[in-house]
Amino acid sequence: MKKFFMASLLGSTIALCTTAMAAGTDLKALEDAARKEGNVNSVGMPDAWANWKGTWEDLASKYGLKHSDTDMSSAQEIAKFEAEKDNASADIGDVGAAFGPIAVTKGVSQPYKPSTWDQVPAWAKDKDGHWALAYTGTIAFIINKDLVKESERPKTWHDLEKGKYKVAIGDVGTAAQAANGVLAAAIAYKGDESNVAPGLQLFTKLAQQKRLSLANPTIQTLEKGEVEVGVVWDFNGLSYREQIDPKRFEVLIPSDGSVISGYTTIINKYAKHPNAAKLTREYIFSDAGQINLAKGHARPIRAEHLKLPDDVQAKLLPNEQYKAAQPIKNAEAWEATSKKLPQMWQEQVIIEME
Repeated sequence: MKKFFMASLLGSTIALCTTAMAAGTDLKALEDAARKEGNVNSVGMPDAWANWKGTWEDLASKYGLKHSDTDMSSAQEIAKFEAEKDNASADIGDVGAAFGPIAVTKGVSQPYKPSTWDQVPAWAKDKDGHWALAYTGTIAFIINKDLVKESERPKTWHDLEKGKYKVAIGDVGTAAQAANGVLAAAIAYKGDESNVAPGLQLFTKLAQQKRLSLANPTIQTLEKGEVEVGVVWDFNGLSYREQIDPKRFEVLIPSDGSVISGYTTIINKYAKHPNAAKLTREYIFSDAGQINLAKGHARPIRAEHLKLPDDVQAKLLPNEQYKAAQPIKNAEAWEATSKKLPQMWQEQVIIEME
């Protein structure tokens, strides 16, 4: 895998302590401290997701950091930080946008502002540096063309109502991808962050029709043919398609509405390797780190400030597919709704499958 390096980072101002970045410190000091720690242990940052593999390889080759990851959902990551406290086994995690503020509220994160902080949009970061979206994701469909006839392949959420195939969305109770899938469906039916009832109604109909699959749309279930139509982040769908068989799957943004959200790293307040975790975040927000994410089909949060290589740009969906997609407009409302969503999903949707 090609390695990138942002030379200008060598003179950037960063922080070494548990507070956000402050003037007067430099990357060399942070690098030295991280090298001394020697390890960075992550949760929810597996190789195949948004090309984290490229990031870990770069951190190993450039800074000598050994890495391990345990894949888990956003909610599980925060619960792990909270449960382990001073016995922490994880230094950094990657969680859905709605879970960044939750981590702060629970007091399990520590702040760090990378040197490119000013190039991150205000809506995509915590003012104190506890979290910041590194990349965005838009809810998409991934369709197994071997299992769904061309004439039946959905282009919109409304198309799902009249199909014969099963639809897989994953665990709405624990996964940010699945929760945002419900929100995206709600938006297509004129709902919003405070009203996901229209989305729940769609999935209730699918459950009543025995067309809601409990399979999680992952590379494993897709490869095995267990998913006919899956609801996924665009970067996941594109990555799965490329890894399995580009001719076998179609990935598209539903044209009647979708939601643009993103993922943020959270640095464990109790991290055993805090400097390595901060260096990891610093690298993720560098040009090289942002290009790595784009290689994994994720749209970098600093896209306006860097030029993607043509071959990397080609890994993303055409811009015109995003016309009906919208970012989270009311973060507070969505945070409140997402907390209630697991219970609503269980009481309204899952009960129809029993």
